[in-house]
Amino acid sequence: MPREPLAAKVQQRLMSAARALGAADPTPPLSGIINRTFPYAAGDPRYAPNALMPMAAPFEPSFSEVQPGNLRFTIEPLPPEAGGLDRRDEATREMRRLIHSFLGRDMLRWFDEQSEPYRGFGASNLDYGAFFGATTDRDGLYASKVYYETSPNAAVQLPPGLFRMVSIVQQLLPALRPLFTTISAQRDVGGQRLTYIYPQALKLADLGSVLTALGLGDRLAGIMQIIGLVLGGRFDLPAGATMMAFGLTPEGPEFEIYVHLDRIPDLPPEFLSLLTLGLSERPRELAALSRWMSAFTPDDEVYPGRFSILSVRTTPLTPPRVSLYLRPAEFEVSPQVLQRPIAA
Repeated sequence: MPREPLAAKVQQRLMSAARALGAADPTPPLSGIINRTFPYAAGDPRYAPNALMPMAAPFEPSFSEVQPGNLRFTIEPLPPEAGGLDRRDEATREMRRLIHSFLGRDMLRWFDEQSEPYRGFGASNLDYGAFFGATTDRDGLYASKVYYETSPNAAVQLPPGLFRMVSIVQQLLPALRPLFTTISAQRDVGGQRLTYIYPQALKLADLGSVLTALGLGDRLAGIMQIIGLVLGGRFDLPAGATMMAFGLTPEGPEFEIYVHLDRIPDLPPEFLSLLTLGLSERPRELAALSRWMSAFTPDDEVYPGRFSILSVRTTPLTPPRVSLYLRPAEFEVSPQVLQRPIAA
């Protein structure tokens, strides 16, 4: 007897999480892409080799202090056997459909202009192609995002202002390697940014020159305080543990640093307690984090899963604020199943 597709379980988790968070249920407008992405049963080994969440189904919820009551998630679209071009085209189609249905023609026109360099025939040598993300709040769709895989010369395709900004950044940190560009459409604003991997070891203090060049030099102390606290006093990150994103927003330059927690060899066991300690002066955000964790904890579990990434974002008007990315326990693929033949 065929087993239930994982799509049903993903949609059930999103529906229950939306109720718990007081956000709109994202499954009615997104059931199509969810069904196309998760056609096999939970734990199927074909989900394991994905670029978003290796050894788990490619579904990544996240919590953001900046959007504390919102339901946010990212997927690698289409089933495991799909190619990078197909994923890119699927993410683009879904983005255009949502913008047309919920955000209007002006935003759709903006998105088409911004995404043109990444969806044409020139961008054909792709691995995973693209990720797709959506966010809902109490009023419905809040934002939709496409994360387009980029080439090593990705900066030349950026809008002029962002190109100038990342050109300065790359001069200061020449080891940066572009990973993807994110094009985001919200109800009243669109935005683009470029995300890099930093393959070398990084001392957080060395970000000072970059932040100063962006007009964010006064944010370094806050970034170091957050990361140093949750990592138990560590102020340096191992090689390959860091990503950085740069964008331009209505508030000015935007900087976000991402820490891959599974690449920190001495991550404190009390990581979450240290994080909540850091949030104790912001009780609204702390309560929102607690609700979010409960929303993604299965009924028969006491914990939602493992946190894969901690990020800290800041702009000239927004002090450093935390986001957490979850690897849900209920969607992991057991290493043992990789040794078994795949059922039809």
